[in-house]
Amino acid sequence: MYELLLLVPEDLVEPVSDALMDELQALSVSVEDADADTEAEHALFGEPGMPAPRGGWQRSVVKALFSEEDAATEAGALLLAQDWAGGVQLQALQKVEEQDWVRLTQSQFAPVPVTDTFWIVPTWHEPPAQARTVIRLDPGLAFGTGTHPTTRMCLRWIATQAPARAAGWQRVLDYGCGSGILAIGAALHGGRGIAAVDIDPAAVESTRANADANGVTLDAGLPDAAQGEYPLVLANILASPLKLLAPLLCGHVAAGGDLVLAGILERQADELKAAYAPWCTLDVSDQEEGWILMTARKKAMA
Repeated sequence: MYELLLLVPEDLVEPVSDALMDELQALSVSVEDADADTEAEHALFGEPGMPAPRGGWQRSVVKALFSEEDAATEAGALLLAQDWAGGVQLQALQKVEEQDWVRLTQSQFAPVPVTDTFWIVPTWHEPPAQARTVIRLDPGLAFGTGTHPTTRMCLRWIATQAPARAAGWQRVLDYGCGSGILAIGAALHGGRGIAAVDIDPAAVESTRANADANGVTLDAGLPDAAQGEYPLVLANILASPLKLLAPLLCGHVAAGGDLVLAGILERQADELKAAYAPWCTLDVSDQEEGWILMTARKKAMA
């Protein structure tokens, strides 16, 4: 394998990446901050499931992988010869030593603690000795591996509230289920009659597979599979869709039931409170790394 390294200004990152992948047949293309680990480093912040705020940094290193040295050399020459690529500079062409990429990728995903005794553990790891409840989950296409604060906060709420409330969780709705991790977490803590829905068919399939791997019974489907009221409704999406879904989600919460929302930044708290005010009173129940968990309890019938 051979890696072509190019120094690329921000406005050319996308066309250079597209040219390498589409016309020049690179095996893969990645983009890094050319000023990483220096005083000039500039972080790019975004939200899960949404496009990056910008295509690259002011000075980006674009790395393209090729199977043969000749192909990498030719790609670099053809790219630099383009009139529109005048700001692109060749940094290096280097051989990449063969590695066990599966093992390397797996090494980046370690067990994730939710509480002291509740852990998310990839299948290639043994659960920690202190783990009493374990979700077996490997990284996949659907969002939700437990590494993001929003997922951890939802699972932590489930684990800490279950001793007092799980007896009432005869039905649970995970809306926007992704990998199904919240639905599985609820099932492992006493939830029954669990429905997990998502607009993405791949997420539905991922949820079913992950539920089977964890010995959990649930019904996964598209959003119209959510029917009636549930004592517990979970939705880890993003602030904008959560605002639009306010009447629908609140309509699914049974009297005396709980609504748990995540995917919300601290600065968006007031927006969410206002959006849900006609149906319930949202409060911030947890916060981590700039993200918050908001919950509400629907009034019981008089």
